[in-house]
Amino acid sequence: MIYGYARVSTKGQAKDGSSLESQEQQLKDNGAQVIYKDSFTGTKKERPELSKLLTEIKEGDTLIVTKLDRIARSMSQGSELVNSLISKGIKVNILNIGTMDNTPTSNLIRNIFFAFAEFERDMIVERTQEGKAIAKNNSNFKEGRPKKYSKQQLEHALSLLKDNSYSQVEKMTGISKSTLIRAKKSCS
Repeated sequence: MIYGYARVSTKGQAKDGSSLESQEQQLKDNGAQVIYKDSFTGTKKERPELSKLLTEIKEGDTLIVTKLDRIARSMSQGSELVNSLISKGIKVNILNIGTMDNTPTSNLIRNIFFAFAEFERDMIVERTQEGKAIAKNNSNFKEGRPKKYSKQQLEHALSLLKDNSYSQVEKMTGISKSTLIRAKKSCS
């Protein structure tokens, strides 16, 4: 049996060719007979359709995915999962990499690929940390998301609460009730 697995985590993936429909078509074009689909972020462990697939698939079967990141949260998890499947006699076809099985050549290529992928991820982390370190040297640097409302806007909205309800102030200022409540608590 040839199984396919597709996963999306964001609506934006529909724009970059990674929509469920696009993945499903690629999987069908490459011979997938049964396709399991999840709509969960890759950082979440709960992927019910992947769990069902992993209990269903058996020795002699093939698993097709469009990209490694569709099935794994990280390169190390991807390597672990692929190696586990291969050790059970299951072929894994990652369309942008190739078919992986238990042959010496496939083992070599798989190990090299995963090593380069892990290296690339480590380099991204290192560059991000270097960028943050450089930014922190700037006296105007503030880590985190910038504030949406100025101190004056919040103070004005809080002063309106004296004569109006949260809903009324929200309509007048555009500042959400939850933001107003947090601002009021921080002033207390």
